[in-house]
Amino acid sequence: MKIVEWDQLPSKMQTEAVRKYYDILKKKRIELIFKRVFDLAVSVAALAVLSPVFLILAIAIKIDSPGPVFYRQERITQYGRKFRIHKFRTMVQNADKGSQLTVNNDSRITRVGKVIRDCRLDEIAQLIDVIQGTVTLVGVRPESPKFVACYTDEMMATLLLPAGVTSLASIYYKDEAKMLDGAEDTDKVYIEKILPEKMYYNLKSIERFSLWSDIKVMFMTVFAVLGKEYTGEIERDNRV
Repeated sequence: MKIVEWDQLPSKMQTEAVRKYYDILKKKRIELIFKRVFDLAVSVAALAVLSPVFLILAIAIKIDSPGPVFYRQERITQYGRKFRIHKFRTMVQNADKGSQLTVNNDSRITRVGKVIRDCRLDEIAQLIDVIQGTVTLVGVRPESPKFVACYTDEMMATLLLPAGVTSLASIYYKDEAKMLDGAEDTDKVYIEKILPEKMYYNLKSIERFSLWSDIKVMFMTVFAVLGKEYTGEIERDNRV
């Protein structure tokens, strides 16, 4: 996993707000190489073990509703590059012609899709993206261009590394769909309320980056999927 020279960054990222995080990561170049090696080793092994699950999900999705097995929406990864994410399809075909955000009990979710989402199995298809190098196991969840366009200068620092399958922010906001329930304008609520809070954790994760912290987040993700609830700093402060 390579960090390019400062003058090779996209112009939108060459700001003082980003420089702080760039300097932190530059000092951890060796650890970033090990992060990529770790990503590949874990993803290849996981893909081999989970191949029967991939097959079962593919068959179930095809039987349940017309459309492809994978959902391939355009997202943004390292340095603002666009890529098409792999996720097991949980909605009806062409569902993304509406809102790109999903609320709880969204009518676009298929019967099989609901089970897949409840078990968080739609995300495991991103192992393909990890092997391809467009995504890392632990990193900022890949946003669509629409929401990246709303990033502040500091938020742009999250594009110094590839997008990730999981992160502290995604653990703390695993029930994001419920938070959007009842909102008249889900995009507005997401951009003005949820995105800034998630970015607080994403930026903190860059400041504290280490391979060990990545491994810790992976274990937390497993426990979160199994039902354990985690509370972030923002939520704890709001309770005071």
